[in-house]
Amino acid sequence: MGYVQKLLASNEHVVRVSHDHWIVLLPTMLIDGLIGLIIAGLSVAAMSIFTTLLPVLGLLLLAVPTAHFLFRIWVWWNKQCIVTDLRVIQISGMMRKRVSDTLLEKINDIVTEQTALGRLLNYGDLKIVAGSDSGIDVFSPLADPIGFKKDLLDQKTALGQSEEPARPGRRPATEVPDANDVPELIAELDELRKKGLLTDAEFQEKKRQLLDRI
Repeated sequence: MGYVQKLLASNEHVVRVSHDHWIVLLPTMLIDGLIGLIIAGLSVAAMSIFTTLLPVLGLLLLAVPTAHFLFRIWVWWNKQCIVTDLRVIQISGMMRKRVSDTLLEKINDIVTEQTALGRLLNYGDLKIVAGSDSGIDVFSPLADPIGFKKDLLDQKTALGQSEEPARPGRRPATEVPDANDVPELIAELDELRKKGLLTDAEFQEKKRQLLDRI
């Protein structure tokens, strides 16, 4: 089981996984490439002068910029921006993970910003304004921010429109529930609480109402 799958609640599904745009790797690519060219040039020049192991050692130094560039790719790949059918998750870090998430129902606004170069290369900044303690989450520079925003809005809309179908034999909400139905109703409310769709206070209030109506 992957790390992302461990974070998902029951019946939660991943809709989209995005990363920062590859342009964030461009400075590292240029610097490490330049260092590699210098080392390779000096090593080739040394081969025409020295017959010792010095040129070979110089070529071995190419492993340093190569390893650094591969490390930066690893860091880039481990930073993920994920849309599920319940929330938005941001993951960073390799050995030590940092995870932040925002429930779709808490999102009040989504702002995207793209420069001319960003529109050309399809990257930009995406800001999620949530009505909770998380405040504003910034994803920058995100690859395909427009597509990310579209998937996010689609899931938020679907979440708002989803309604649980009535089960056979279930009493309407306006009627006093049968005593046998109450444990099942409370269990369903608890599942909603675990998914973050109900607060602890709301869960306790609805639980009390069910018990009082018996």
